[in-house]
Amino acid sequence: MGKLYERIDGRIRAFIEEQPVFFTATAPLAADGHVNLSPKGRAGSLVVLDEETLAYLDFGGSGAETLAHVRENGRITLMWCAFSGPPKVLRVHGRGEAIFRDDPRWAEYVPRFGAADGPSARAVIVVHAVRISDACGFAVPFMDYREERTQHAEHFGRKTDDEFAAYCEKKDHVGVSLDGLPALPLPLPARSA
Repeated sequence: MGKLYERIDGRIRAFIEEQPVFFTATAPLAADGHVNLSPKGRAGSLVVLDEETLAYLDFGGSGAETLAHVRENGRITLMWCAFSGPPKVLRVHGRGEAIFRDDPRWAEYVPRFGAADGPSARAVIVVHAVRISDACGFAVPFMDYREERTQHAEHFGRKTDDEFAAYCEKKDHVGVSLDGLPALPLPLPARSA
């Protein structure tokens, strides 16, 4: 039986912080636009800022549909599944905002991610919760978490900021989404101090 929550506190916050993976879902306003669903990982790349706000680092390496959709309409849902322990699926429906590297607020947010920050961080997505709910998760299978994959951090860790900017410039669907919406500002903004 699902339940609604007024805030991200106590057990809800602990559940979020214990999960090694979460999913983001966004969509453009156009009825024929592409719905986007993305897995997110990398330890430390998601933080609960307060009882109604979360933030996560958006890294390079794929397209930028989430950025485009959040810029266009702000709608975003985050979802976590319990793959171990008691069954649970938790969703935070919210209003998202992309904070890019040249935004003065970048310097406020990035330190909250500690060592998870890296040269391929291209935005911080801040999510203001509108609806927080859970569901039973009885059909979610048990899966064992083994360890973090290191390839992403290692690959981009070998690039300078200029090399990463060049990578973003040549990658399809980074500056403009699949549906033609503005996504990541290009040329990639330098990181604000």
